[in-house]
Amino acid sequence: MNKQVFALAVSTAVSATLATPANAQTSVTLYGVIDEGINYTNNVGRGHVYELASGFAQGSRWGLRGDEELGGGLKAIFQLENGFDLNSGRLGQGGRMFGRQAFVGLSSAPYGTLTFGRQYDSVVDYLAQTTANGNWAGTLFSHPLDNDNTDNTFRLDNTVKYTSPPIAGFQFGGTYSFSNATGFANNRAYSIGGQYAYAGLLVAAAYLQADNPGNGANGAITANDAGFIAARMRVFGGGITYTFGPATAGFVYTNSNYLNPTGNGYLGITPLVPPGVLLNSLKYQNFEVNGKYQISPVLFVGAQYVYTMETYDASNGGVKPHIHSFGLMADYNLSKRTDVYIQGEYQQVTGDQTFSILDFAFIPGTQAPSSTNKQVVVRAAIRHKF
Repeated sequence: MNKQVFALAVSTAVSATLATPANAQTSVTLYGVIDEGINYTNNVGRGHVYELASGFAQGSRWGLRGDEELGGGLKAIFQLENGFDLNSGRLGQGGRMFGRQAFVGLSSAPYGTLTFGRQYDSVVDYLAQTTANGNWAGTLFSHPLDNDNTDNTFRLDNTVKYTSPPIAGFQFGGTYSFSNATGFANNRAYSIGGQYAYAGLLVAAAYLQADNPGNGANGAITANDAGFIAARMRVFGGGITYTFGPATAGFVYTNSNYLNPTGNGYLGITPLVPPGVLLNSLKYQNFEVNGKYQISPVLFVGAQYVYTMETYDASNGGVKPHIHSFGLMADYNLSKRTDVYIQGEYQQVTGDQTFSILDFAFIPGTQAPSSTNKQVVVRAAIRHKF
């Protein structure tokens, strides 16, 4: 009898232990995007090119996200997201396994979310969605060299992020990214942003600063992930969009300032200035107007114009070129998860010359800068979401 009672007690305890995770509210979701198309660029160096290219309207990716109820409205959450090139199978974001996002944290409906890992900055979280490239168009519609990171050229490593819950239409958040080095401020970053949404109105603003971005392999913005490599980066801006019926219109202003920039991720090993010239600072002011019209439930068209004022201050003098960017897009849904789209982007550099690589037009996503001050890209693509 004693043996039977003991066996029953052990069986009950084991069953209770195994049942605990099953009774807890947990979920894990596998998701992804595959974006593949054909690009024509009229001027890459000194020739034109037709190419298969992956991840433009949205970066091709797959990921895992999950949460677990901890009780009292508190959840444990995580997200792991991998970026890849469909044509070669290579990893994106500098060869990282989960280069797009990788974080874990806690979420509470009344208090907000606190997460730790590789994450987006506040410009991407709040301001980017008021731009065409950060909302519905993607890489080709980025501001020159994605100087303000509204197209998410880089992520922040070693990052602590707080996101508030929505409060009467208002939401805010911020990040702090550690250098993970004895030089505490060497390649650290921090950002803050917020947005207000009411009916069809969205107003957003954000600020981002990084010290020595792109310097080293272990800081907030590493060398193989950076937009610009510089002594300091400051980005701030604001945007507004308004949706009325089937139409959405937006205006965005961003200001990007780089102190002693020495390189750019899009340009690779190409130096920003000729030998013997020191670039003291590089500043971009971007003024964007964009619009989108939903012709039917399955078809929309969109347009964008960006006027960029560049301030180039070097040891051989200072000049102020201007950059004009025009974009058009049409997107047709074949189903809830599959669509086809066509895009075109034109860029022209005008005004003062810097006598550097920056005098040549260069649309983000193309293979190389133009050999002139003009460049055109046309893309036809299919996108599938799962």
